[in-house]
Amino acid sequence: MGLAVPTAVMVATGRAAELGILLKGGEALQRAGEVTTVVLDKTGTVTEGQPTVTDVVPVSGTDWSERDLVRLVASLEASSEHPLAEAIVRHTQGQSLTLSTVEAFQSLTGRGAVGVVDGIALAAGNALLMADNAVDIGPVKQEAERLAGEGKTPMYIAIQGQLAGLIAVADPIKPTSRAAIQRLRDLGLRVVMLTGDHRGTAEAIARQAGIDRVVAEVLPEGKVAEITRLQQAGEIVAMVGDGINDAPALAQADVGIAIGTGTDIAIEASDVTLMRNDLQGVASAILLSRRTMRTMKQILFWAFIYN
Repeated sequence: MGLAVPTAVMVATGRAAELGILLKGGEALQRAGEVTTVVLDKTGTVTEGQPTVTDVVPVSGTDWSERDLVRLVASLEASSEHPLAEAIVRHTQGQSLTLSTVEAFQSLTGRGAVGVVDGIALAAGNALLMADNAVDIGPVKQEAERLAGEGKTPMYIAIQGQLAGLIAVADPIKPTSRAAIQRLRDLGLRVVMLTGDHRGTAEAIARQAGIDRVVAEVLPEGKVAEITRLQQAGEIVAMVGDGINDAPALAQADVGIAIGTGTDIAIEASDVTLMRNDLQGVASAILLSRRTMRTMKQILFWAFIYN
């Protein structure tokens, strides 16, 4: 009887490693099998996490061209580590655009970034950031909604406190995401997408991935609040994410699952790490946990009967 549990845990941990799943102890292994709801971050978890710029839309009647907007925003975003910022910087490569040094740069979590480039005050981010700076997004709102409906993320640009245009970035879903999400549903689990992205964009990506429930336009603390709300409703929650913004939610969840290609802080905050950039590992971890717990109970039962 004394060997039943440690033997099962040892075998399960070895099998998990073969599948590219790293477990932080037996408690994570046990808890994973009890999960009833899986909450997924969008960027880098459901999607590839390698977005590309698809559209640059200057506001009509302004002096700013597409090249001006791209150069200024890329200069601003060069100091950011966000995937959308990196996409804009990559977009300038091969375009003979010289980036300037940004001053007073500030990354605003869940909103965007602000700074001064060539003496020009810039703000690039979502509608919340524009609202914080009293910038009217009306002239491009309809275009932003159209782009979001195509699964693209619109980023508004304000120059000297005035709306100058928007840049849209697309991040396709991973080829395996839809099948992995269907596998989770086949296991009887609820699947929720939780993201700070534009609601229209999130809903378009969710439709492609086969996810019914979407919670969008939430800040990192909002992600924690949503996890807490699900827990208070009696759900056992697994949170899957890869970014700095996901770390608090990963820590709050009953089981935090980090994508191994993500940030160090997300991996540190998690209970399980997927070494492969594939959501199939989430279903594999939960299924392995269920089978391991069943095996433990069977071993304990027969050991008890034998004794």
